[in-house]
Amino acid sequence: MLSLTLAALHPVVWGLIGLGAIILLVIVFVVSQFINLWIQALLSGARVGMFELVGMKLRRVDPRTIVFSRIRAVKAGINIPTNKLETHFLAGGRVAQVITALIAADRARIELTYDTACAIDLAGRDILDAVQTSVKPKVIDCPDPTKGRQTIDAIAQDGIQLKVKARITVRANLDRLVGGALEETIIARVGEGIVTTIGSSRTHKEVLENPDRISKVVLAKGLDAGTAFEILSIDIADVDVGDNIGAKLQADQAEADKKRFQAEAEKRAAMARAQEAENQAMIVLNQAKVVEAEAKVPLAIAEAFKSGHLGVMDLYRLQNIQADTGMRSAIGKPDDGSNKGPIA
Repeated sequence: MLSLTLAALHPVVWGLIGLGAIILLVIVFVVSQFINLWIQALLSGARVGMFELVGMKLRRVDPRTIVFSRIRAVKAGINIPTNKLETHFLAGGRVAQVITALIAADRARIELTYDTACAIDLAGRDILDAVQTSVKPKVIDCPDPTKGRQTIDAIAQDGIQLKVKARITVRANLDRLVGGALEETIIARVGEGIVTTIGSSRTHKEVLENPDRISKVVLAKGLDAGTAFEILSIDIADVDVGDNIGAKLQADQAEADKKRFQAEAEKRAAMARAQEAENQAMIVLNQAKVVEAEAKVPLAIAEAFKSGHLGVMDLYRLQNIQADTGMRSAIGKPDDGSNKGPIA
C-alpha cells in the first residue's frame, strides 16, 4: 500500500519541485539585476530595500539614478527618502542635477530645501546654475550683443548722442527663482534707466565727466524687484560720443520749413496767375462789349435819318468832329521814329 501511495504521489512531488525551481530561478534572476545596487546602497549607508528596487522597476523608474542620487546625498549629509526621489523622477524632474545643486548649496552654506529645489527644477530653471550663480556672481552685458545691438543709444538735452555699454553683476535669488523674471528683464530695465539718466542730463559733458552717475542713479531705482536676481553692481564699460542729433533735427526742420514756404509761395504765384488770367478774360469780354456797342452806332444813325431826327448837315458836323478827334489823337501819340521824313 505504501509503495502504491508513493507511486501515486510521485507526479505531484515532481510538479512541486519543478514549480519551486521555476520560482527560485525567477527570484535569482530578479535579485541578480538589483544585487549590485542593493549592496552599493547598503555599504554606503544609504540602504534601499530589495522590494523597493523591484517596485521602481515596475513603476518604470530608473533604479540606478535613484540609488546613486541617494548615495551621493547621504554621503553629503543629506538624507532624502527614496519615495521623494521617485516622485520627482516620475514628475519629469532631473533628480541627479537636483542632488548636485543641494550638495553645492550645502557646501556653500546656502539655505535650499529639497522641495524648493524640486520646484525650481520642475519650473524649467537650471537649479545647478542658479546655485552656482548664488555662489559666484554672474556678469551680464547690457545690451545683449547676441540680440544684434552693441550699445545703448541715448540723447542728452544738448542734442548730442551717447553710446553706452554696461556690465551688470547679478547674484541669483533662490527665493524668487520660481516666478521671477530672467536676465532679459534685468537688461531691459537697466537699459531704460541708462536712457532716462542720459536724457535728464543738461549736456553730454556731464555724463562723460561722471560716468558713475549713471550707475548710482540706476542702482537707486531697485531694478531687481520681481526678478530672480539681485543686482550687485552696474559698471559703465564704455561711453562714446555719437552724432549731433539736435543739429540734424534742426536741419531737417529747416528743410521742412523751406519746402513748406516754397509750396506756399508757389500757391500764391498760381493764385496770382489765375487772377491775371481772369482779369485778361474780363478785358477781352469788355472789349467785345465795346465793339458790340460801336457796331450799333451806324444802325442808330441810320434809324435817326429814317425817323427824321438827323439831317445831312448834322451828319457832316459829326464826321468833322470824328476827323478832328482822330487828328488830335494822332498828334498826341508819341513819335516812335517810324514816320520820319527825308532829312533836308
